[in-house]
Amino acid sequence: MGPEEWLERLCAALPGDVPAPTPAEREALLDLARVAAHTSERWTAPLSTFLVGVACAAHDPDTRVDAIRGLVRQLAHDDGRPQGDRPS
Repeated sequence: MGPEEWLERLCAALPGDVPAPTPAEREALLDLARVAAHTSERWTAPLSTFLVGVACAAHDPDTRVDAIRGLVRQLAHDDGRPQGDRPS
């Protein structure tokens, strides 16, 4: 089964009228998953995308993409240490 068919089947199986993610949303979510998996443990990738989906569900697609990209930029450069403890 290809990814398009999988996403269509998933959306149809979910309650309500759930649209498939736009190409920009997919790219942003995959970037977030990559950052989560490489910054922490692999299992944090799907949970991170779930949490972002819950938090951004009410926004329009463009706003969601902007929010996700902002998180990716923030989290990709944040190693968890306070600002003063990071090397310059």
